[in-house]
Amino acid sequence: MQYPGNRPSLLEAFIPLIILIILLTFNVVIWRDQTLDGSNQIALIISAMVAAIIDLKLGVKWPAIRQGMVNTIGKSMSSILILLLIGSLSGTWLISGVVPALIYYGLDMIHPKIFLFAAVVISGLVALATGSSWSTIATIGVALLGIGAAMGISKPLIAGAIISGAYFGDKMSPLSDTTNLAPAMAGTDIFTHIRYMSHTTTVSMGLTLIIFFIIGLNYDFGSTPTSVAQVKQAIANTFTINLWLFLVPTILIILIIKKMPPIPALMIGAVLGGIAAIIFQPHIIMQVTGIENNYFKASYMGVMQAMYGDISIITGDPTVDELFSTSGMRGMLLTVWLILSAMMFGGTMQAGGLLQRITEEIAKFARNTWSLVASTAATCIFVNITASDQYLAIVVPGQMYSDTYKKMGYKAEVLSRTLEDSGTVTSVLVPWNTGGATQSRVLGVPTVQYLPYSFFNYLSPITTVLFAVFNIDIRRQDPQEIEPVIENDPQ
Repeated sequence: MQYPGNRPSLLEAFIPLIILIILLTFNVVIWRDQTLDGSNQIALIISAMVAAIIDLKLGVKWPAIRQGMVNTIGKSMSSILILLLIGSLSGTWLISGVVPALIYYGLDMIHPKIFLFAAVVISGLVALATGSSWSTIATIGVALLGIGAAMGISKPLIAGAIISGAYFGDKMSPLSDTTNLAPAMAGTDIFTHIRYMSHTTTVSMGLTLIIFFIIGLNYDFGSTPTSVAQVKQAIANTFTINLWLFLVPTILIILIIKKMPPIPALMIGAVLGGIAAIIFQPHIIMQVTGIENNYFKASYMGVMQAMYGDISIITGDPTVDELFSTSGMRGMLLTVWLILSAMMFGGTMQAGGLLQRITEEIAKFARNTWSLVASTAATCIFVNITASDQYLAIVVPGQMYSDTYKKMGYKAEVLSRTLEDSGTVTSVLVPWNTGGATQSRVLGVPTVQYLPYSFFNYLSPITTVLFAVFNIDIRRQDPQEIEPVIENDPQ
């Protein structure tokens, strides 16, 4: 393996990561659930500085280190723009009554005992149709969170169900970018990849559905702070609720299914929400702006404020009021700061070959079927933690292990399945990863709180490794197709 400078020792490669873990641990002890307000960002920046110093020691020039940071930040810009647009969309969908309408009708359609089960299924179907876990969570997911909270269900538990379903649909959809990326890295086609991946995914999702079904049947709803009837009444007294409001999410879902890129689709969704607010909720706009004698001015100010800033709708019921507040784009800025800090750390780790050195060491454990698959899964998770990006968690291990899978006689879909079972779904479990940072902000639930309930996301890598341990459904090439194993020169 070629390195930008001198080959780092394993200790040198691990030093920035060790410092990061120590600082993050201190942050959790001191700030608890307020770590995303700045302390984690600083921890990542300090660790990036340490990595840069080691890079310089290894002979890497500062322009190359700086370019490494710029490159990784550039790769995250699409995620940052999507995140900001999600903030705008959540604001206009609130003042338009779209989210309240989804909650209002959803309370009648879903029984509390099966709500968690239904949340997984609904999120999964929408993500399967759209190919986007992020769009699903930002739209249907936010509504489901409100419905479940009104029923008295714990928000972290609801978030775990929504995330489980959304990431299932994302990884199984041919419209998903990661579902296309994984087979491209492994050297197979997308439909072979999806069909083969369905074997492990069906097991993981089946277990997830069973777990949420059992939790729902045994959940104690006796402590519900307010009855469903009270919630519905508070919504009906505050918003104009009608079926026309469902045109907004329907149009957005159709646009995404038609393969419109997420950035323009979300922008259109946010604008449609603003138009719906002007048409159906003039009293909400006047409440938000405090302007009653100039509706044109109030409409402009109300929609703009919903897109960029804080909005709180007063219903008269304090419990319901908690469901109807948002911070627009402004509320996403701490998460943007976190993503930029994480990309700085990932960029400096890559610039000097520190990340490659660690993953190279992990790859040495790949001696047979289960150790190869386990090493690949571990590398995906490791890259999600260190590089903070789900795409890199597919690309880096895909490039590392592609030849090894071929030389050891395994078909490309074995690698592609492992990449997606371990890379795509675990990104949302890391607080500073683009996935974890975004979903925690969108749902308003810290990553460490929903992580224990995101059953599908950590059952997926476990299942794919267990399939390899017991040699279940492992496809091999014909003997004449296998290339001889050649040991890599560590230098």
